[in-house]
Amino acid sequence: MTPHRFVALTAALLLPSLGSAQSWSDVSVERDVMISARDGVPLATDIYRPASDGVATSERLPVLLQRTPYGKHTDRFSDVADYFARHGYVVAVQDMRGRYASGGEFFKYHRFDAPDGYDTVEWLAQQHWSDGRVGMWGTSYGAHTQADAAKLNPPGLATMVINQGGMANGWDHAIRRGGAFELGREMTWAWQEIPREIDDPVVRELFANESVHDWYSTLPLREGLSPLAAAPNFEAYFLNELRSSDYGEFWKGIGLNWAEYYEETADVPMIHIGGWYDIFLRGTIQNYRELNSLKSSTVRLLVGPWTHSGNTRQYAGDVDFGADAAISDFGTDWHLRWFDHFLKGEDTEAANDAPVRIFVMGTGDGHRTPEDRLYHGGFWSDAESWPPSGTVSTSYYLRPDGSLSQSAATGARSSSYTFDPTHPVPTLGGSVSARLRDGAYDQRERPDFPGSSPPYLPLRARQDVLVFQTPPVEQDVTVIGPIVARLFVSSSAVDTDFVVRLVDVYPPSADFPTGYDMNLTDGIVRMSYRNGRTTRDLIEPERVYEVEIEAFPTANVFKAGHRIRIDVTSSNFPRWDVNPNTGEPLGMNRRTVEALNTVWHSADRPSLVVLPIQPAGR
Repeated sequence: MTPHRFVALTAALLLPSLGSAQSWSDVSVERDVMISARDGVPLATDIYRPASDGVATSERLPVLLQRTPYGKHTDRFSDVADYFARHGYVVAVQDMRGRYASGGEFFKYHRFDAPDGYDTVEWLAQQHWSDGRVGMWGTSYGAHTQADAAKLNPPGLATMVINQGGMANGWDHAIRRGGAFELGREMTWAWQEIPREIDDPVVRELFANESVHDWYSTLPLREGLSPLAAAPNFEAYFLNELRSSDYGEFWKGIGLNWAEYYEETADVPMIHIGGWYDIFLRGTIQNYRELNSLKSSTVRLLVGPWTHSGNTRQYAGDVDFGADAAISDFGTDWHLRWFDHFLKGEDTEAANDAPVRIFVMGTGDGHRTPEDRLYHGGFWSDAESWPPSGTVSTSYYLRPDGSLSQSAATGARSSSYTFDPTHPVPTLGGSVSARLRDGAYDQRERPDFPGSSPPYLPLRARQDVLVFQTPPVEQDVTVIGPIVARLFVSSSAVDTDFVVRLVDVYPPSADFPTGYDMNLTDGIVRMSYRNGRTTRDLIEPERVYEVEIEAFPTANVFKAGHRIRIDVTSSNFPRWDVNPNTGEPLGMNRRTVEALNTVWHSADRPSLVVLPIQPAGR
């Protein structure tokens, strides 16, 4: 810990907290203060200060900072900034480089994001109205900006609330996953932001008339031949992410990677917040585990049954988890309790929270709510570590008769299907980020999901989906932790994908007479990256390979009468780009071919999934 930070934090804990005993009736706002980055680029910042009768207080106060690409002037930021200022903080909200009122050019996950964050933190810490301590908060990109600043360890940084962002490694999740490309998320984000980036009515009209859903199936895009060409900086980062399939210097860049910079990261109190249906969940948990082991300051983990940015909602997709699932005051009082404790030394509820707090889904009775959702329920649980102690790793074997059993199959058997890249399995919820209907859904095709087609049958009815499920469980089974499948597979192609999905199968009921196949988590491996992320390595047709597929962790109670199900297929579109099966350079293919893909489940090739089960009564 630097001497600067030690003195600041000691003062916060030993001295009366400035402003903590009072609230202010007014807020003074200074718009578009230009903070100069080290290369001279001006970063537009709105600064909110507590005031009385229109006059800003002269007290030196802790500062709260959020850096955003979404427009600091909007109500989503100004209302929260006003709230924090009235509770005794100076608040700074900044447009990122190249966005809105700031100078420079914007690139997603830019190498300048980290130094810009560092320079902003240090400028704020040195102002006459600052006590030298800066806390950061934000969701999604607002979480990435915190991570980026922390990687350079600015002396003024004192605490962080990192909500659903700050990815550990963009190759492993959020941008690529197991070698596949997060198509739906990355293309949809660009489609959404380009009309905001370019103040041109023609551009806005272009993107209003061109549906991103229609363009998913045109991959791979080529320079100048899609609507993305309207914003060359957006087109450039999208194509770089699409085509940079090997893990090299591009993915190790400071804006795309935290894992490479853990050692240098600031040692400050931080909380990593995720959702079971959030695209950044894998990184959220990895960041917590690695930084908690490396740092001396308080590091915590909080995971709810949320989609991306869904902390204040009790539902995710078409499934309701109960009123307790939501943190109704998340954007205001919840954050205030954290900052009052770690910046002002107050004894708030944040002082005594457990290191790990998770929401365990399940325990509901499955009725249809007035909002037309399935009631799945659940409860909060505290733990000292992740995964929680007492977890028993239990193997469930994929058997040739379609069963999922703790007993391995005997004999030599396999199951095969034809994977046609022109007719992929549609994405029906999951950890796909906003704009793609993330969350929990009945796994049945429907017209409002891209890629679905009539007659809109359940995914289990498709010939290219292998289904393995237990009999109805006789007592509740609680699964909490990482989900790992180990499969023996082969293919007629030189490259292909395998996707694994974990499903909680509800039996038919009066409210849901066809039952309900609720998705929990999934994962993918592109076979040419079966050995890791570094170098692409095509496969030999018909040769059997053992591969490991790590789905996102989950926490769920499979209630008595439900089935535990594993689906195996080769696509999840448009969440991930579809493998053309040809072995051509990724993001550059011109052809597609069908692949005959096989999963082996014999005595000598026992395909299985490892479920982390909590013993009954825990």
